[in-house]
Amino acid sequence: MTPQYYKELEKYLSCVKTKIDFKPDVAIVLGSGLNKLAKKINVKETISYSDIDGFPISTNKMHAGAFIFGYLGDVPVVAMNGRIHYYEGYSMNQVVSPIRLMKLMGAKKLILSNAAGGISDNLNVGDLMMITDHISSFVPSPLIGPNIDELGTRFPDMTSVYDSEICKKIKNIAKENNIDLKAGAYLQTTGPNYETPAEINMYKLLGADAVGMSTVCEAIAAVHCGFKVCGISCITNKAAGITGEPLSDEEVGVAASKASDKFCLLIEELVKRI
Repeated sequence: MTPQYYKELEKYLSCVKTKIDFKPDVAIVLGSGLNKLAKKINVKETISYSDIDGFPISTNKMHAGAFIFGYLGDVPVVAMNGRIHYYEGYSMNQVVSPIRLMKLMGAKKLILSNAAGGISDNLNVGDLMMITDHISSFVPSPLIGPNIDELGTRFPDMTSVYDSEICKKIKNIAKENNIDLKAGAYLQTTGPNYETPAEINMYKLLGADAVGMSTVCEAIAAVHCGFKVCGISCITNKAAGITGEPLSDEEVGVAASKASDKFCLLIEELVKRI
């Protein structure tokens, strides 16, 4: 029997198809303050999450909450202009529904992005960090519950979540364009509260270079359903306790906006090469 959740995904897909007949090759998730890339897309259609019956709706003020269909260069893409967060009160299945839906649309590669707090000493505000690994231990797995065989295997391997060939391309693009690209492990918390200094010290001991409230659960779901995945974090602040200053979402938005030009250049070039 087809699980009810998978039937919901099929319903979302049918709803989208009534609005646009489009098969993307690359899916992109735009993190907080990084939606400037949307202006680079030759847009064919924009569909608000609220226009898809039963679909979770983004409530974060920095997230528009819409799928953008169009082309970056000659490549057909679907971009999430705003994601769904676990802290908004949705189930983890709902949080990753957009990822699974984009796979059902036909996308094969997934570019994740986020605004993150820098933990590592070599990360500064405005840096771009290529995600090379992640720590998922502080959020529920999106794969908990009956496995949906139509999406993927019961026990997916997570040895290489972030595709090595795509990561090589990201490094090359950064070098060619004089972008000071960092690399490291990203840790997801539930949010919406920022972390305490003691928690940041713990995360550093665990090997985390950056921290945020998204992305890891999406990457797990993406690997499960067969995406090739890569991720970029924009370091928008030093994590709690490092500078002694309080954290705010306004700070995150301002810093992400300042880094958006090099982020857009990196992603535009990457889409052409993958």
